[in-house]
Amino acid sequence: MSIVTEAAEPGTTPSHDHRVRTGRLDGFPAAPVVVYAAQPGLVLADWAGENRPWLESALHEAGAILFRGFGVDDVDEFQRFMQSASGELLPYNYRSSPRTKVKGNVYTSTEYPADQQIPFHTEMSYTRSWPMKIGFLSLIVAATQGETPIADSRRVYERIPAQIRERFERLGVMYVRNYTPWLDLPWQNVFQVDTREEVDEFCRESGIEAEWIDEDHLRTRQVCQGVATHPVTGEKVWMNQAHLFHVSSQDPEVVEMLMEDGEENLPRNTYYGDGSPIDPEAFDAIRDAYAAEALVFPWEKGDVLLLDNMLMAHSRSPFTGERKVVVGMAEAFTSDFVPS
Repeated sequence: MSIVTEAAEPGTTPSHDHRVRTGRLDGFPAAPVVVYAAQPGLVLADWAGENRPWLESALHEAGAILFRGFGVDDVDEFQRFMQSASGELLPYNYRSSPRTKVKGNVYTSTEYPADQQIPFHTEMSYTRSWPMKIGFLSLIVAATQGETPIADSRRVYERIPAQIRERFERLGVMYVRNYTPWLDLPWQNVFQVDTREEVDEFCRESGIEAEWIDEDHLRTRQVCQGVATHPVTGEKVWMNQAHLFHVSSQDPEVVEMLMEDGEENLPRNTYYGDGSPIDPEAFDAIRDAYAAEALVFPWEKGDVLLLDNMLMAHSRSPFTGERKVVVGMAEAFTSDFVPS
Protein backbone atom coordinates (compact mmCIF):
# COMPACT_ATOMS: atom_id res chain seq x y z
CA MET A 1 0.00 0.00 0.00
CA SER A 2 1.55 3.30 -1.07
CA ILE A 3 2.05 6.35 1.15
CA VAL A 4 0.72 9.70 0.01
CA THR A 5 3.05 12.45 1.19
CA GLU A 6 1.65 15.75 2.38
CA ALA A 7 2.63 19.37 2.23
CA ALA A 8 4.03 20.81 5.44
CA GLU A 9 1.40 21.81 7.97
CA PRO A 10 2.46 23.79 11.07
CA GLY A 11 2.01 21.68 14.16
CA THR A 12 1.22 18.52 12.24
CA THR A 13 4.19 17.72 9.98
CA PRO A 14 7.91 17.56 10.93
CA SER A 15 8.84 19.25 7.65
CA HIS A 16 12.28 20.17 8.96
CA ASP A 17 13.30 16.53 9.39
CA HIS A 18 14.49 15.00 6.11
CA ARG A 19 15.16 11.65 7.76
CA VAL A 20 11.45 10.79 7.50
CA ARG A 21 8.55 11.16 5.12
CA THR A 22 5.10 11.80 6.53
CA GLY A 23 1.66 11.42 5.01
CA ARG A 24 -1.31 9.07 4.86
CA LEU A 25 -1.87 5.64 3.38
CA ASP A 26 -3.35 5.80 -0.11
CA GLY A 27 -7.13 5.90 0.30
CA PHE A 28 -7.01 6.84 4.01
CA PRO A 29 -7.20 10.66 4.13
CA ALA A 30 -7.88 11.05 7.86
CA ALA A 31 -5.93 8.38 9.74
CA PRO A 32 -3.48 7.01 10.46
CA VAL A 33 -0.70 9.54 10.03
CA VAL A 34 2.24 7.64 8.53
CA VAL A 35 5.85 8.29 9.47
CA TYR A 36 8.19 6.49 7.07
CA ALA A 37 11.93 6.16 7.65
CA ALA A 38 13.64 7.74 4.65
CA GLN A 39 17.11 7.36 6.12
CA PRO A 40 18.56 3.84 6.53
CA GLY A 41 19.40 2.90 10.08
CA LEU A 42 17.17 5.54 11.68
CA VAL A 43 16.28 4.25 15.18
CA LEU A 44 12.59 4.75 15.94
CA ALA A 45 13.01 5.12 19.71
CA ASP A 46 15.63 7.85 19.27
CA TRP A 47 13.57 9.68 16.64
CA ALA A 48 10.44 9.50 18.81
CA GLY A 49 12.28 10.93 21.80
CA GLU A 50 13.50 13.87 19.73
CA ASN A 51 10.03 14.52 18.27
CA ARG A 52 7.71 13.75 21.19
CA PRO A 53 5.86 17.12 21.08
CA TRP A 54 5.08 16.55 17.39
CA LEU A 55 3.95 13.00 18.11
CA GLU A 56 1.57 14.24 20.79
CA SER A 57 0.13 16.88 18.46
CA ALA A 58 -0.31 14.44 15.56
CA LEU A 59 -1.84 11.80 17.82
CA HIS A 60 -4.38 14.24 19.28
CA GLU A 61 -5.44 15.27 15.79
CA ALA A 62 -5.52 11.93 13.95
CA GLY A 63 -5.74 9.46 16.84
CA ALA A 64 -3.28 7.04 15.21
CA ILE A 65 0.30 7.08 13.90
CA LEU A 66 1.78 4.25 11.83
CA PHE A 67 5.59 4.00 11.81
CA ARG A 68 6.86 2.11 8.77
CA GLY A 69 10.28 1.31 7.38
CA PHE A 70 12.19 1.64 10.69
CA GLY A 71 12.91 -2.09 10.78
CA VAL A 72 11.74 -2.62 14.36
CA ASP A 73 12.26 -6.35 14.82
CA ASP A 74 12.43 -7.12 18.53
CA VAL A 75 10.56 -6.48 21.75
CA ASP A 76 13.38 -4.52 23.39
CA GLU A 77 13.41 -1.98 20.58
CA PHE A 78 9.60 -1.68 20.71
CA GLN A 79 9.65 -1.21 24.48
CA ARG A 80 12.28 1.51 24.15
CA PHE A 81 10.13 3.28 21.53
CA MET A 82 7.06 3.17 23.77
CA GLN A 83 9.05 4.60 26.67
CA SER A 84 10.40 7.39 24.44
CA ALA A 85 6.94 8.22 23.09
CA SER A 86 4.83 7.63 26.20
CA GLY A 87 6.83 6.98 29.36
CA GLU A 88 6.99 3.78 31.40
CA LEU A 89 4.73 0.93 30.32
CA LEU A 90 1.79 -0.20 32.43
CA PRO A 91 1.13 -3.73 33.72
CA TYR A 92 -1.95 -5.49 32.35
CA ASN A 93 -3.99 -6.06 35.51
CA TYR A 94 -7.77 -6.52 35.89
CA ARG A 95 -7.73 -8.44 32.64
CA SER A 96 -10.55 -9.19 30.23
CA SER A 97 -8.71 -11.35 27.69
CA PRO A 98 -5.92 -13.92 27.64
CA ARG A 99 -2.46 -12.46 27.03
CA THR A 100 1.07 -13.64 27.77
CA LYS A 101 3.78 -11.36 29.14
CA VAL A 102 6.61 -11.30 26.61
CA LYS A 103 9.07 -9.07 28.44
CA GLY A 104 8.68 -6.29 30.99
CA ASN A 105 5.21 -4.87 30.38
CA VAL A 106 5.03 -5.92 26.74
CA TYR A 107 2.36 -8.57 26.09
CA THR A 108 1.06 -10.68 23.26
CA SER A 109 -2.04 -9.35 21.56
CA THR A 110 -5.27 -11.06 22.64
CA GLU A 111 -4.88 -14.82 22.29
CA TYR A 112 -8.28 -15.72 20.85
CA PRO A 113 -8.52 -18.38 18.10
CA ALA A 114 -7.41 -17.24 14.66
CA ASP A 115 -10.85 -17.74 13.10
CA GLN A 116 -12.49 -15.26 15.49
CA GLN A 117 -13.08 -11.57 14.86
CA ILE A 118 -12.33 -9.43 17.92
CA PRO A 119 -14.89 -6.59 18.01
CA PHE A 120 -13.92 -2.93 18.15
CA HIS A 121 -13.07 -1.60 21.59
CA THR A 122 -11.02 1.01 23.40
CA GLU A 123 -8.56 -0.75 25.67
CA MET A 124 -9.74 -1.31 29.25
CA SER A 125 -12.80 0.94 28.84
CA TYR A 126 -14.71 -1.68 30.86
CA THR A 127 -13.00 -0.07 33.87
CA ARG A 128 -12.76 3.45 35.28
CA SER A 129 -9.00 3.54 34.59
CA TRP A 130 -7.30 2.95 31.28
CA PRO A 131 -4.09 3.65 29.33
CA MET A 132 -4.12 6.82 27.25
CA LYS A 133 -1.74 5.25 24.75
CA ILE A 134 -1.50 1.75 23.29
CA GLY A 135 1.13 0.59 20.83
CA PHE A 136 1.39 -2.47 18.58
CA LEU A 137 4.40 -4.05 16.89
CA SER A 138 3.93 -6.45 13.97
CA LEU A 139 6.62 -9.14 14.20
CA ILE A 140 5.06 -11.83 12.00
CA VAL A 141 2.46 -11.00 9.35
CA ALA A 142 -0.37 -13.52 8.89
CA ALA A 143 -0.69 -15.39 5.61
CA THR A 144 -4.11 -13.83 5.10
CA GLN A 145 -5.90 -11.01 6.93
CA GLY A 146 -4.93 -10.55 10.58
CA GLU A 147 -5.20 -6.76 10.35
CA THR A 148 -5.75 -4.51 13.36
CA PRO A 149 -8.61 -2.30 12.11
CA ILE A 150 -9.09 1.07 13.81
CA ALA A 151 -12.10 3.37 14.21
CA ASP A 152 -12.26 6.98 15.39
CA SER A 153 -14.16 7.04 18.71
CA ARG A 154 -15.21 10.66 18.13
CA ARG A 155 -16.90 9.74 14.87
CA VAL A 156 -18.41 6.59 16.38
CA TYR A 157 -19.95 8.75 19.13
CA GLU A 158 -21.41 11.14 16.53
CA ARG A 159 -22.90 8.27 14.48
CA ILE A 160 -24.80 6.73 17.38
CA PRO A 161 -28.32 8.24 17.67
CA ALA A 162 -28.56 11.01 20.27
CA GLN A 163 -31.18 9.25 22.43
CA ILE A 164 -28.90 6.21 22.77
CA ARG A 165 -25.83 8.33 23.49
CA GLU A 166 -27.69 10.29 26.15
CA ARG A 167 -28.73 7.21 28.10
CA PHE A 168 -25.23 5.72 28.05
CA GLU A 169 -23.75 9.08 29.02
CA ARG A 170 -26.17 9.57 31.91
CA LEU A 171 -26.40 6.05 33.32
CA GLY A 172 -23.11 4.50 32.30
CA VAL A 173 -22.61 0.76 31.84
CA MET A 174 -22.83 -1.96 34.50
CA TYR A 175 -20.41 -4.84 33.91
CA VAL A 176 -21.27 -8.12 35.62
CA ARG A 177 -18.55 -10.78 35.51
CA ASN A 178 -18.29 -14.31 36.89
CA TYR A 179 -14.82 -15.79 37.34
CA THR A 180 -14.57 -19.56 37.62
CA PRO A 181 -11.92 -22.19 36.79
CA TRP A 182 -14.13 -23.71 34.08
CA LEU A 183 -15.33 -20.69 32.04
CA ASP A 184 -13.58 -17.57 30.73
CA LEU A 185 -10.66 -16.37 32.89
CA PRO A 186 -10.16 -17.44 36.53
CA TRP A 187 -9.88 -14.63 39.08
CA GLN A 188 -6.19 -15.36 39.69
CA ASN A 189 -5.47 -14.52 36.03
CA VAL A 190 -7.76 -11.50 35.87
CA PHE A 191 -6.44 -9.76 39.00
CA GLN A 192 -2.90 -11.17 38.82
CA VAL A 193 -2.97 -12.14 42.52
CA ASP A 194 -3.04 -15.37 44.51
CA THR A 195 -5.42 -14.72 47.40
CA ARG A 196 -9.04 -13.71 47.85
CA GLU A 197 -7.93 -11.00 50.27
CA GLU A 198 -5.88 -9.33 47.54
CA VAL A 199 -8.88 -9.44 45.20
CA ASP A 200 -11.12 -7.88 47.85
CA GLU A 201 -8.60 -5.09 48.44
CA PHE A 202 -8.30 -4.35 44.72
CA CYS A 203 -12.08 -4.23 44.34
CA ARG A 204 -12.54 -1.91 47.33
CA GLU A 205 -9.94 0.51 45.94
CA SER A 206 -11.44 0.36 42.42
CA GLY A 207 -15.12 0.76 43.29
CA ILE A 208 -15.98 -2.81 42.27
CA GLU A 209 -18.64 -4.78 44.12
CA ALA A 210 -17.26 -8.27 44.79
CA GLU A 211 -19.27 -11.32 45.88
CA TRP A 212 -17.75 -14.74 46.55
CA ILE A 213 -20.24 -17.40 45.48
CA ASP A 214 -17.90 -20.15 46.61
CA GLU A 215 -14.14 -20.74 47.00
CA ASP A 216 -13.40 -20.53 43.26
CA HIS A 217 -16.39 -18.54 41.99
CA LEU A 218 -16.24 -14.75 42.19
CA ARG A 219 -18.90 -12.37 40.85
CA THR A 220 -18.19 -8.66 40.38
CA ARG A 221 -20.29 -5.65 39.40
CA GLN A 222 -19.03 -2.23 38.45
CA VAL A 223 -20.69 0.80 36.88
CA CYS A 224 -18.38 2.65 34.50
CA GLN A 225 -18.63 5.44 31.95
CA GLY A 226 -20.41 5.01 28.63
CA VAL A 227 -19.08 8.26 27.18
CA ALA A 228 -15.95 10.17 28.18
CA THR A 229 -14.36 13.54 27.44
CA HIS A 230 -10.77 13.54 26.23
CA PRO A 231 -8.66 15.44 28.81
CA VAL A 232 -6.58 17.26 26.17
CA THR A 233 -8.82 17.77 23.13
CA GLY A 234 -12.08 18.21 25.09
CA GLU A 235 -13.92 15.98 22.60
CA LYS A 236 -16.56 13.44 23.58
CA VAL A 237 -15.75 9.84 22.70
CA TRP A 238 -17.53 6.50 22.87
CA MET A 239 -15.71 4.86 25.78
CA ASN A 240 -17.13 1.51 26.88
CA GLN A 241 -17.25 -2.18 26.00
CA ALA A 242 -20.98 -2.72 26.48
CA HIS A 243 -21.42 -4.47 23.12
CA LEU A 244 -18.33 -6.64 23.53
CA PHE A 245 -19.17 -7.89 27.05
CA HIS A 246 -22.88 -8.33 26.37
CA VAL A 247 -24.14 -11.89 25.97
CA SER A 248 -25.39 -11.03 22.46
CA SER A 249 -21.77 -10.97 21.25
CA GLN A 250 -21.60 -14.75 21.76
CA ASP A 251 -22.64 -17.46 19.33
CA PRO A 252 -26.37 -18.23 19.89
CA GLU A 253 -25.65 -21.92 20.58
CA VAL A 254 -23.07 -20.96 23.20
CA VAL A 255 -25.52 -18.49 24.75
CA GLU A 256 -28.21 -21.16 25.00
CA MET A 257 -25.79 -23.44 26.85
CA LEU A 258 -24.56 -20.69 29.18
CA MET A 259 -28.07 -19.53 30.04
CA GLU A 260 -28.89 -22.96 31.49
CA ASP A 261 -27.12 -21.84 34.68
CA GLY A 262 -29.05 -18.56 34.79
CA GLU A 263 -28.29 -15.11 33.45
CA GLU A 264 -26.66 -14.08 36.74
CA ASN A 265 -23.94 -16.72 36.19
CA LEU A 266 -22.93 -15.69 32.68
CA PRO A 267 -19.14 -15.20 32.44
CA ARG A 268 -19.76 -11.58 31.45
CA ASN A 269 -22.72 -9.39 30.62
CA THR A 270 -23.69 -5.72 30.53
CA TYR A 271 -26.62 -3.53 31.54
CA TYR A 272 -27.27 0.17 31.83
CA GLY A 273 -25.77 1.58 35.00
CA ASP A 274 -29.09 1.36 36.83
CA GLY A 275 -29.27 -2.38 36.13
CA SER A 276 -31.91 -2.17 33.40
CA PRO A 277 -31.36 -4.19 30.19
CA ILE A 278 -29.79 -2.58 27.13
CA ASP A 279 -32.15 -3.00 24.19
CA PRO A 280 -30.98 -4.80 21.02
CA GLU A 281 -31.53 -1.67 18.91
CA ALA A 282 -28.83 0.11 20.91
CA PHE A 283 -26.32 -2.65 20.24
CA ASP A 284 -27.25 -2.63 16.55
CA ALA A 285 -26.56 1.12 16.42
CA ILE A 286 -23.22 0.73 18.20
CA ARG A 287 -22.02 -2.09 15.96
CA ASP A 288 -23.22 -0.27 12.84
CA ALA A 289 -21.32 2.87 13.89
CA TYR A 290 -18.09 0.94 14.36
CA ALA A 291 -18.54 -0.83 11.03
CA ALA A 292 -19.11 2.47 9.24
CA GLU A 293 -15.94 3.99 10.70
CA ALA A 294 -13.68 0.95 10.32
CA LEU A 295 -10.28 1.59 8.70
CA VAL A 296 -8.58 -1.63 7.63
CA PHE A 297 -5.04 -1.71 6.21
CA PRO A 298 -2.53 -4.57 5.99
CA TRP A 299 0.35 -4.99 8.40
CA GLU A 300 3.93 -5.03 7.17
CA LYS A 301 6.68 -6.71 9.18
CA GLY A 302 8.23 -4.19 11.55
CA ASP A 303 5.26 -1.81 11.52
CA VAL A 304 4.56 0.02 14.78
CA LEU A 305 1.08 1.47 15.34
CA LEU A 306 0.58 4.00 18.14
CA LEU A 307 -2.98 4.92 19.16
CA ASP A 308 -4.52 7.47 21.47
CA ASN A 309 -6.66 4.93 23.28
CA MET A 310 -9.52 7.37 23.85
CA LEU A 311 -9.62 8.74 20.32
CA MET A 312 -9.16 5.49 18.43
CA ALA A 313 -10.70 2.05 18.98
CA HIS A 314 -9.15 -1.11 17.56
CA SER A 315 -10.14 -4.67 16.70
CA ARG A 316 -8.64 -7.77 15.10
CA SER A 317 -9.55 -9.51 11.86
CA PRO A 318 -9.55 -13.31 11.62
CA PHE A 319 -6.42 -14.76 10.02
CA THR A 320 -4.66 -17.80 8.66
CA GLY A 321 -1.05 -18.83 9.19
CA GLU A 322 1.22 -17.58 11.95
CA ARG A 323 0.69 -14.05 13.29
CA LYS A 324 2.61 -12.28 16.04
CA VAL A 325 1.71 -8.81 17.29
CA VAL A 326 2.89 -7.52 20.66
CA VAL A 327 1.33 -4.71 22.68
CA GLY A 328 2.40 -2.07 25.18
CA MET A 329 0.25 0.39 27.13
CA ALA A 330 1.18 3.66 28.83
CA GLU A 331 -0.08 6.80 30.59
CA ALA A 332 -2.73 5.75 33.12
CA PHE A 333 -5.88 7.88 33.27
CA THR A 334 -8.80 7.61 35.70
CA SER A 335 -12.36 8.65 34.85
CA ASP A 336 -14.33 10.93 37.14
CA PHE A 337 -17.63 9.42 35.96
CA VAL A 338 -20.48 9.41 38.44
CA PRO A 339 -23.81 7.87 37.26
CA SER A 340 -26.84 10.12 37.54
